[in-house]
Amino acid sequence: MIEIRQEEERKTQCFLVGSAGGDLSELESLISTLEMNIAGKTSLVRPNPTPAYGMGIGKVQEIIQAADEAEADCIIFDFTIEPTKQRNWEKLAKKPVFDRQEVILRIFAKRAKTREASLQVELARLEYSLPRLAHSYGDLSRQRGGNYGSKGSGETQLELDQRGVRLKIRQLKKELEKVVQNRDIQRKRREKFSMPVCALTGYTNAGKSSLMNALTGADVFVENKLFATLDPTTRRLAFKNGNHVLLSDTVGFISNLPHSLVNAFKSTLEEAARADLLLLVLDATAENIKNQYDTCVNVLEEVGASEKPRVVALNKIDCLENEDLKLSALKINFPDASFISAKTGQGLEDLLETIRNRIDIHSMPPYTDLK
Repeated sequence: MIEIRQEEERKTQCFLVGSAGGDLSELESLISTLEMNIAGKTSLVRPNPTPAYGMGIGKVQEIIQAADEAEADCIIFDFTIEPTKQRNWEKLAKKPVFDRQEVILRIFAKRAKTREASLQVELARLEYSLPRLAHSYGDLSRQRGGNYGSKGSGETQLELDQRGVRLKIRQLKKELEKVVQNRDIQRKRREKFSMPVCALTGYTNAGKSSLMNALTGADVFVENKLFATLDPTTRRLAFKNGNHVLLSDTVGFISNLPHSLVNAFKSTLEEAARADLLLLVLDATAENIKNQYDTCVNVLEEVGASEKPRVVALNKIDCLENEDLKLSALKINFPDASFISAKTGQGLEDLLETIRNRIDIHSMPPYTDLK
């Protein structure tokens, strides 16, 4: 009997290009989340925004040669590439070229589970792809036939496809309006009980879902990858005195989050704007934790939640090396933060007490008394 062993599917090999003075570690994490391999990487020495490629032709050829030598299947930029520049790169490199925004969109598309999340991601993807449709047609999109420069078949097909995408975008927006209406109905039902709401916000992969599970006994999906879950979850958080608040999880933030995704997930992020308190979760082990905090504040400002009272929780302190030394440094930058571990339970009692003191629930009857 002959045994035929199939080779494992070869993972896509990526060549990464970082901005001048930028750090590629976050893009590397995004690529890992997509289960793609990094064949090589480089960073620009200085910005040189030329119209054709966004950098000088010498640097362009150097990057393409390095990608070829690394046998990369694609080139990925850690910054936004305009459609025209993307097309120019693909013609010269003869391989797919895309940017950080498309990487995040692909991750969101894989992670979306609920109807609402799927609609939001599809809307963002179509809005991103609309100005890039011409890539699909190549030279055909520029053909012209007949007299007076009348349009050829390629350009006509492009216009038909663009019209189809715009129609789909309108349909998705209408469907999302219905979803938002249903969410508003559920919110009004909760408001009848006058129960305070605490919104879980924070940087992606900081452990928000793990914290939700630890505090409420929920069974939210947890994975050590960026954007492990996109779907909003709301659970009751009980205190020892019988009082309750609603703990509502939201999508994680990341630096340079595509504006289309902020817009698409606005209905979800509005949970933060309507909350009585924000619980902002950060990864205590992150080297760029201050930048992560600034990113979260910027996104909260964009969705109208910057003035909301907030409690900062630095998670994963059980993973800190030289714990005492690192904690001392973190307390200088975050003097009012709660230092916790959702995994071990360390600091959670103090965090609950902080939440209880920041939300005026002392005069509320226990949840069991609410009708």
